[in-house]
Amino acid sequence: MATKQKNGNETGKSGDDAGTAGGPAAAFPAALFAGPFTTMMEGPMREMMAMQSAAARQMMDAFLPAGDSPGEDSSASADSPSSSHANEWQALAAQLTAMWQQFARDNPALAASGMADPAQWMELTSRWMTQFMPDDEASRRLLADSFALWETMAGQFMTATAEAQSSLAELPRSDKRFAAPQWRDNPVFAMLHQSYLMAAEQIMDAAAKAEGLPADRKLQLSFFTRLLTEAMSPAHFPLTNPVVIERTLETGGENLVKGMTHFLSDLQAGQLTHTDKAAFTIGENIASTPGKVVHETPLFQMIQYTPTTDKVLSVPLVIFPPWINRFYILDLTPKKSFVKYCLDQGISTFMVSWKSADASMADIGWEDYVAAQEEAIDVIRERLKVPAVHAIGYCVAGTTLAATLASLSRRGEDDKVASATFFTAQVDFSEAGELKAFIDEQQLAAVDSLATEGFLDGRYLSLAFNLLRSPDLLWNYVINNYLLGEDYKPFDLLYWNGHGTNLPARFHREYLRKLYHDNLLVVPDAITLNDTPIDLSKVRTPCFVQAGREDHIAPAKSVWKLTQNFSGATEFMLAGSGHIAGVVNPPEARKYQFWSLPGEFGDKSRRLPETLAEFLESAVETPGSWWDHWTGWIRSIDAEEVAAKGKRKPGGRGDTVIEDAPGRYVKS
Repeated sequence: MATKQKNGNETGKSGDDAGTAGGPAAAFPAALFAGPFTTMMEGPMREMMAMQSAAARQMMDAFLPAGDSPGEDSSASADSPSSSHANEWQALAAQLTAMWQQFARDNPALAASGMADPAQWMELTSRWMTQFMPDDEASRRLLADSFALWETMAGQFMTATAEAQSSLAELPRSDKRFAAPQWRDNPVFAMLHQSYLMAAEQIMDAAAKAEGLPADRKLQLSFFTRLLTEAMSPAHFPLTNPVVIERTLETGGENLVKGMTHFLSDLQAGQLTHTDKAAFTIGENIASTPGKVVHETPLFQMIQYTPTTDKVLSVPLVIFPPWINRFYILDLTPKKSFVKYCLDQGISTFMVSWKSADASMADIGWEDYVAAQEEAIDVIRERLKVPAVHAIGYCVAGTTLAATLASLSRRGEDDKVASATFFTAQVDFSEAGELKAFIDEQQLAAVDSLATEGFLDGRYLSLAFNLLRSPDLLWNYVINNYLLGEDYKPFDLLYWNGHGTNLPARFHREYLRKLYHDNLLVVPDAITLNDTPIDLSKVRTPCFVQAGREDHIAPAKSVWKLTQNFSGATEFMLAGSGHIAGVVNPPEARKYQFWSLPGEFGDKSRRLPETLAEFLESAVETPGSWWDHWTGWIRSIDAEEVAAKGKRKPGGRGDTVIEDAPGRYVKS
């Protein structure tokens, strides 16, 4: 079977370059899933594939009858079992190649971009890593020694005898990525993954001990070194993953064909698929809580939900979700919906649905989102004839809510907000976690280059967040859906996670630079929004601050700093789990736990300590959801109730509304 190298020259399947590690290319492709990409690879990636192919000849003995190992007897007769296997693998390689070639014909620009070339991925990773190293001999030696260690460990695996490998009694390192029994039962794979874990551990340790780097560059080095070590896991390559080999032999390669279909579909979409998208329809089985859109601007729609109780709290609630995602993270299915929960607690609930940015929104800045929050508050006050509202801000919308409160306070209008709740929101970005690894002058310039049409494509943001937990949100799906060829399972949370939004370029640039890079929000009057200087210390509104103990986007110690910047009464609660599950945890689920100070709300002796560590020393752990705890705090602010009638029920007689919830913006 002839192939073409990068220079376009044809090579036959005989000779060192035709196959890898001495095996005929047709008998067993150098990398089954990478079949059509193999000829594009040069340098370290091609050598790695060659090493994998050589290792595979040993590994295949564990699965094939004696004499059936690919490449073992190239002189076998055409009708022998070995020849039959070779023909099957050759047909599989041809099918995968044909699928890629058809994709390349249909998408020439995408195919030529290098996105599907693992060699270019490795080159990109190398460039990312080296830019964080000082240009000195010691740092270059650290990087070289790290990769040398990897090669040494791989070499030890390759040359170890079966007897030496089988002597492994107890494996010294464990990792959930290698939990399948196939990784332990076969001594070859046991040695392989243990060698990988040891090498990865030592490389990460070397990065942590790197000298001559400022703190921010050291964070970047550690972060991108971790990404590299995670990417190089033997679980991610078909010939070094025993589960994939077993599945491939069982299905005759059908898993790889299905996987290639998934891969090409994702390549076309420019985004990794996490769930069966056809299983959900917005407004029907997700984001389906009844309500009406009662207000609309070019930047947002506002939904008022239909009450489910005869009486409601006199003070209504407005929820500001982050505009880097869709609002319905708080209105998934009825059993998981925070919106429905609020309605059932007798709270008149409004939700802002932000518009995904397009070219017309190029000049939208952070002050426009602050103005939008103030407008939403005023519209609700006027609509229901109430003096104040409760407000919730989630993530970036919580950061913005803090600025909105400071703006209102400066103008003497802070009585418009009866209370403010912050879900995983930060105002002091000095310890903002691994997201800061993406924030330096070079990367800020790169972000600008991606927003040439006036907005940043939400798929870039999705990738950045996925990289923070790449084993769970990236590589897990590469293994299951690309290599094993499994079908996507319906999962509402992952459907939401993949439904991203675009951001206005100006807003994104300002937010990253002024907050993440320069940390100006906590500097009094360093930022002016809509002609109003922002000073968080002037905020006297009662506040409830929620953080997630395992939050990788807004670390708990960073969220805690919010409590130190306001002047009013502040309640802090630490939830189990992370950025999403720590928030979306309904009581019926009976999952996780939360930590809060003992005593009753309003008790002046319940003062927050200076540090998160001190809080945890005195906090009480409560099993399950924190939602009821929050409702108790809301009622402690104002427990007065009114009848759920008139405009408390949107769309009634004489009430002009725009359309049914969830509205148009969330679908665009």
